[in-house]
Amino acid sequence: MSDSVAKAKIGLNLSRAQKQLLSTFSGLFLLGVVFTILSPYFFSANNLLTVATQTAVIAIIAVGQTYVLITGGIDLSIGSNMALAGMVAGMAMRAQLPVPLAIFCGLLTGIISGGVSGVLVAFGRLPPFIATLGTMTVVRGLALTVTQAIPISGLPKNFTVWGTGSTLGIPNPVISTVLLVVIFGFILAKTKLGRHVYATGSNFEAARLSGVNTNTVLVMVYVFSGLLAAFAGLIMAARIISAQPAAGDGYELDAVASSVIGGTSTMGGEGTVAGTFIGAFVIGVLRNGLNLVGVSPFIQKIVIGIVIVGSVFLDKIRRKD
Repeated sequence: MSDSVAKAKIGLNLSRAQKQLLSTFSGLFLLGVVFTILSPYFFSANNLLTVATQTAVIAIIAVGQTYVLITGGIDLSIGSNMALAGMVAGMAMRAQLPVPLAIFCGLLTGIISGGVSGVLVAFGRLPPFIATLGTMTVVRGLALTVTQAIPISGLPKNFTVWGTGSTLGIPNPVISTVLLVVIFGFILAKTKLGRHVYATGSNFEAARLSGVNTNTVLVMVYVFSGLLAAFAGLIMAARIISAQPAAGDGYELDAVASSVIGGTSTMGGEGTVAGTFIGAFVIGVLRNGLNLVGVSPFIQKIVIGIVIVGSVFLDKIRRKD
């Protein structure tokens, strides 16, 4: 598959992606209308900012998962990377390292972990599920071991303001999320690497034979996923003003759900960062709205599970068209 053919194929995918984007946004809008009717508190400025803040972390990790899913893979190590990044940064700050250097150390753990997963998938030829399951277990073990499963509290204010403060009335986590969505959305939609990500997921062998360095692409998408997971882990630590070894547990499922709801195909080759961003807000609004109307957390899991299965089912129908 030449670059020109890849571009043409992506053009078709983006046309379909735009329809999916509109569909996902319509679903989000409908949810907003329903919960506004059911609860007088939903459509208030404070609650909407709360939803945006709570959704920020999910949206960030979902962007990384989107890259991986487009190549036909999956990253199960996201939650563990979140925890380890927070713990490493917390330990660095407790050791009196400057906050920027501590943040760099935390992000570096995500890059290394993602790189290991990518190498196992690209060069070790391990199935992504197995490779990232192993990485997930090892990284979670490291997060628990480095501090003997004891949370790190007393983080400096110039770090925690990243998660608890606001700029011009907008929560800092939301601002960080929007910036990351713009950056990684641009990379995926407008750069050569992005085209190669789509080509690798659409037809791996054809992409390789056409000159795409598929191994490099695979390593890069897992590095991106690890980096964004670490970024999300640091924001979470800043928000709760402590680094928790159990942070991010189960978040990889939220990342997959947001991506799939946003139109990313589980079979690879299709997906957009914008769709994933909206998909994350579908999950966030759904949880917030169900909480406001008094639905049990256990029932919420059932509802979200049904939404995920329905999204995958619709994806399969779209692919048959």
